Amino acid sequence: MSVVETVTEVSQALPTLKLHAGGQEQKTESYSYANLLPYFSPEQYPPLTPFKHEDPGFRALKHADPRAFLKNATSVVELTPNLGTEVHGVNLAALDNEGRDQLALEVARRGLMVFRGQHEFIDRGPDSYLEWGRHFGRLHIHPTSGHPKDYPQIHLVYKDAKSSYNFEREDSITSTVWHSDVSYELQPPGLTTFFLLSQPTTGGDTLFTSQISTLKKLSPSFVAFLRTLSAVHSGVEQAQFSRSGKRGGIVRREPVEHVHPLVRRHPVTGEEALYVNRQFTTRIVGLKREESETILKFLYDHVDKSADLQARVKWQPGTVVLWDNRVTAHSAIVDYGKSNERRHGARITPQAERPIPALEGLELPSL
Repeated sequence: MSVVETVTEVSQALPTLKLHAGGQEQKTESYSYANLLPYFSPEQYPPLTPFKHEDPGFRALKHADPRAFLKNATSVVELTPNLGTEVHGVNLAALDNEGRDQLALEVARRGLMVFRGQHEFIDRGPDSYLEWGRHFGRLHIHPTSGHPKDYPQIHLVYKDAKSSYNFEREDSITSTVWHSDVSYELQPPGLTTFFLLSQPTTGGDTLFTSQISTLKKLSPSFVAFLRTLSAVHSGVEQAQFSRSGKRGGIVRREPVEHVHPLVRRHPVTGEEALYVNRQFTTRIVGLKREESETILKFLYDHVDKSADLQARVKWQPGTVVLWDNRVTAHSAIVDYGKSNERRHGARITPQAERPIPALEGLELPSL
């Protein structure tokens, strides 16, 4: 039996199984989100082609009140001074196009927004997810992850007692891997929407950090140097991980590598942000290996250790989280494995512009 057949068979069995204490499987009611379980289609996709991205945040800048979509909120609380806002009382499913534009601008400004009580949004299903995501950009199809059957634009994360389709390293002492989603693409994502369909009783939180703030912590002369640099972001390791038989064992589009500036400028807010991540950045262009490794290790450690610049999202049923991949990094926390509970999440991932260098005129070589 092939990897694809095995994974599909497991997915089809999951809705009628539940793990209880002691690891014994017992029949239970059908899983409410069985139609959104991971499916690994063997279909192959051609390389992505460039496109012109028009950020909806630009339109919100022209509104008389760019935060009008929050006027009926019952609670708007900043999670940290540098990053994140938690909102109660706003129904994302009811936002019109103008409200979505305003949301895009607010996410760009705050980096991260957490909306509670979004059961209507989540339960509207995959066609609604696609309509939502297309407002913010061209939807990305992940080259290796599972997706709901017939909906390859919806990226899924999944882990239960018997399987994991997450990108995990068993040989590491930590599950924390800071990254910006699929930064190896020529046009990586901008505003991203993510929610859990099923979650463990405790654990499975998500960490976020502000890459605007990590940059601002550095000395001006060092930042000036970083602005002159560009780095390679690679999808090769992720593809090899899948080809080894893990995470579904499928690679639907050949992996790519692209060069992006180390410091990028947000097209709407003008803010500058550090743009490297341990998961996908492999080397700095034009530097010798030891120089590149030293600088990247310093920057990765800076991101890892800057707890004063981070926010932690504790998931609750009905939570929808949006973040701007251009100015944030994040990491899942896989601390719930022994509970044998399911964590099942869906991500809607619109692509944005090719990263804009903070240093005007910086040339980005092709590989």
